[in-house]
Amino acid sequence: MSSDTENTWRQRFAKESGLLAIAQSPIDTKLLCVQRFLRLFAYGASFLILAQFLSSLGFSDEQIGIFMTLTLLGDVLISFLLTTITDQIGRRRILLAGAVLLSASGVVFAVSDNYWCLLAASVLGVISPSGNEIGPFRAVEESILAHLTGKEERSDVFAWYTLFGTAGAALGTLTCGWMVQVTTRQHGWMENQAYRLVFVLYAVLGIAKLVLVCLLSPLVELDDQYQAVSRTHDENTSLLGPSTAELNRPKPTIGQTVRRLLPSISHETRSILYRLIFLFAIDSFASGMASPSWLTYFFTTIHSLEPWKLGTLFLTTNILATVSNIAALPLARRIGPLKTMVFTHLPSAVFLAAIPLPAPSTLGTPLAMIFLALRACTQSMDQAPRQAFLAAAVLPAERTAVLGVVNVAKTLAQAGGIGSSGFLAARKLWTVTLGGAGVLKALYDICMLWMFLGLEAREDAGR
Repeated sequence: MSSDTENTWRQRFAKESGLLAIAQSPIDTKLLCVQRFLRLFAYGASFLILAQFLSSLGFSDEQIGIFMTLTLLGDVLISFLLTTITDQIGRRRILLAGAVLLSASGVVFAVSDNYWCLLAASVLGVISPSGNEIGPFRAVEESILAHLTGKEERSDVFAWYTLFGTAGAALGTLTCGWMVQVTTRQHGWMENQAYRLVFVLYAVLGIAKLVLVCLLSPLVELDDQYQAVSRTHDENTSLLGPSTAELNRPKPTIGQTVRRLLPSISHETRSILYRLIFLFAIDSFASGMASPSWLTYFFTTIHSLEPWKLGTLFLTTNILATVSNIAALPLARRIGPLKTMVFTHLPSAVFLAAIPLPAPSTLGTPLAMIFLALRACTQSMDQAPRQAFLAAAVLPAERTAVLGVVNVAKTLAQAGGIGSSGFLAARKLWTVTLGGAGVLKALYDICMLWMFLGLEAREDAGR
């Protein structure tokens, strides 16, 4: 291969993979990516032992289920409130408060045994019951990234931002598993002590995130960024600055801001939205029943899986899910987003329902682990096609409102699923829990295809 050809190939790879965009991005963008890595590392480490930790304190399975449900519901409320006032009080202040609360919640979990203190810390500190991104901080960070990044490079930057989070969650689960294994097996610690050490790490990661927030420049704020953009790009802005009327215009109140957040949706889109809420609620309820926290609890209590094996298992499933998500893109280009969603997600539902079937044994435990890994191979392949489908199904002007309503409905349904699992897990009805979740997900896939097959794209109509 000639030198020119090799250089051309490298340049093309750097551009196509997004490496060039992230390398040339501002320092604030890189700091946000590292922050997300640390936050998801903390989430990945804590969710792996959350259910076991609460159980070690003597809380029943029903109490654990209620704990996770209330955590999600509280996070929904806090996310709504904080994202509403973020641009009024400052983005860095919100991220700073988030880092402080993240660290404080780790301290509370490391020292407290009280159920309600732990619940308050879980809600305010945004402890993740599933290891996934929850709370308002991703929305704030994505708003900043959108301001800092040009339209052409935005997809590449967001892809790497997501990759940093996935890598953090995967390494967090692996680190947590090995920490518990080493401290209990080699140093003779009680499991409860090992769990508390994980939350000490959680607090330390919050402090590290706090330092990174302090390094962010004023350009991340809405006002500074808006002024910088308007001076260079907005031809309608007077060269003499804003008019007197604009300067004297009162700032909107919180009530006015909340009213502006309420969606204004056309009749046709409303019909689509009702169906989407119904179907995504089914899927999210099932996801709550089979949340990673309950899956770790299942493998720990039923199959007696050691922490280091559990961490390695979820590291593997995270890697498989990431790779499969990328593999779905060429398939979607050939058969369309909707069919890709259904045909890739349906096998994962079948494998999920099969996880509780093998009895704990020399062969049964590895088989259950294989079913979990096979589920991960297709579990996330519907995410990118789902976003493409939603973008095409509604008008551009209504897109944000529809996605907001859908996300709230999904979170509430997921909270109900997590609570239901607590009731069923207390009675050792894992076949009903995980098998039922698989059946519900399969029902979602079939109904999705039935209700929306043949739906024409509407996005061009809004242009």
